[in-house]
Amino acid sequence: MSSDDPLPPAGFFPVGLNLVGRRCVVIGPRADREAIEKEAALREVGADVRWIDDVRALRDEDLSDAFFVISTPRDEALSARLRALAERHRFLLCCIDQPKYGSVAMQAVVKAGRARITISTGGVSPRVGAILKERLQGALDGKFVRFLERLASRRRANRAASADPRLRRKAMLEAAAGFDLKIAVQYPDWFEKECDGIR
Repeated sequence: MSSDDPLPPAGFFPVGLNLVGRRCVVIGPRADREAIEKEAALREVGADVRWIDDVRALRDEDLSDAFFVISTPRDEALSARLRALAERHRFLLCCIDQPKYGSVAMQAVVKAGRARITISTGGVSPRVGAILKERLQGALDGKFVRFLERLASRRRANRAASADPRLRRKAMLEAAAGFDLKIAVQYPDWFEKECDGIR
């Protein structure tokens, strides 16, 4: 990363983490919406969560056994200190809205029943990521959740009915036939004008 651009040139590598039983630390005030959301999301996936809400009381040893640390204050000095600790203790670090300090960038998550869709703009525009999340969340409604549950029922029935994996796969492909998702994108006027000049 260059000093004038804190983002990795090719973006962040997308990955899902198995955090069951792993020590994860959230750093941020109790009233911080972002810290509240991150703490709840970590607990939801079975992480062993510790919340440090008073940054002034943070000791280096509080993070020595951490696997993953999320810090929500937009505090350059704190984030630089956490980066040094992450290097020393080898934990994953996310400093919200300060990608140059972290090794992890949070992704927006769309949840619809069993489905999970993660969205990242590589740290370029959280607003664009939020809009993508909102629109997808709205499209994947209760009917979509029921559809996935019916597919899950069919999958269980197929497994019971046939030992042949090829036949089971064929049956599931047929069950999902006809499903589609239509997407339309609208851009700001300044960008459309810019694109018109390129054509």
